[in-house]
Amino acid sequence: MHGHAYHGQCIAEEQRHTAATARVRSPRLALFALALGTFAIGTGEFGSNGIIQLFAADFDVSIPVATHAITAYAVGVMIGSPAIVVLAARINRRTLLLGLIGLFLVGNGLSAVAPDISSLGVFRFLAGSVQGAFFGAGAVVAAYVYGPGRSGRAFATVMSGLTVAAVAGSPVGTLIGQNAGWRVLFWAVAGLGLLAGAALLAWLPRTDDLRGRSIANEVDALRRGGVWLIVAVAALGISSIFAVYTFIGPFVTDAARRDAALIPVALAVFGVGMAVGNHVGGRVADRYEHRGLVWGYGGALVFLVLIGVGGSNVAVLLPCLFGVGATMMAAIPTIQVGLTRVAPGAPTLKGALNLAALNLANALGAIGGAVTLDAGWGTLSTVWAGFVMTAAGLLLYVVTVARVKPVRAAIAVGAG
Repeated sequence: MHGHAYHGQCIAEEQRHTAATARVRSPRLALFALALGTFAIGTGEFGSNGIIQLFAADFDVSIPVATHAITAYAVGVMIGSPAIVVLAARINRRTLLLGLIGLFLVGNGLSAVAPDISSLGVFRFLAGSVQGAFFGAGAVVAAYVYGPGRSGRAFATVMSGLTVAAVAGSPVGTLIGQNAGWRVLFWAVAGLGLLAGAALLAWLPRTDDLRGRSIANEVDALRRGGVWLIVAVAALGISSIFAVYTFIGPFVTDAARRDAALIPVALAVFGVGMAVGNHVGGRVADRYEHRGLVWGYGGALVFLVLIGVGGSNVAVLLPCLFGVGATMMAAIPTIQVGLTRVAPGAPTLKGALNLAALNLANALGAIGGAVTLDAGWGTLSTVWAGFVMTAAGLLLYVVTVARVKPVRAAIAVGAG
């Protein structure tokens, strides 16, 4: 009897939601505005990595010291974003997204005028604190536009801006920094943010259906063991992306012994793989509960082995770079859907936690690769560090998370 009542409630909720989304004036433009926002954010993140030498020279500091500004951004994502989500729990998601893009403008504008490396670190932390919260709130709005049962595709849409940033935003941003100065890059990123803000203001739906929730609902997710297991799976498994991406330059010049001019091509190949994997992963996540992650992690392990064994041959290296990017990104929407299963009442926080896990993966991948290089195991040895961590993430998922029972809750607009 209760089952029939629950089923009827879900159907009624879906019908109500379908009617609501029919009133979205321009669904495609709304989704484009969200992707444009994540493109601006991704360009600022990835582009910063390409200008480290420039602001290090300007501030007269070493490269290791200059990387503190990059680390500060990642810490902003991991700590600042969840904090913003909790504090802004009751704010309408549309209003929150507009506020976040405003904070993004401030963070990048201040970065452009930073007087020293310490100030730049503070301003990059500020800019980073926007990222996870924007992805989380953006996923809620995208889920509203798509409708129930498409949370994987919704999150993939939001992530698409980040993958395009990896393909185009990062190389172009680095080129701007090299030719016009690193400060101009941050002004350009702020300009992209301003454009995204105008698009969000014009095209995101104005509706009470996107109202916030109580702080208790968001914080409750932090008490669920399943949430932290999925975060651990993401941080461990996705780290192989960064155990490869971080060291693509040395792979090309030192391992494959090719000219540095091939590095942007290799980065673009990796980025295209990410874009393809993200698109496919969103659809798989909505249809299958576990396949996106299991196939994604499993496929990445194969490509990592191929790079480790034959990556000195560019004919092997480039296709495998595409493969690693595609398989790992295919897993990420399943992670988001998994967070929905165990914490349906915290739609924005789960997106922020997903991005926090990815930034932790960034650190783990870079650190793991640095350890193998310092041990003298060779340029391509970084992929073995990624292999170990991704294998550990897959094993953890299979023996724990895949067995976690979903929290039963009626379909809600914000549940994504």
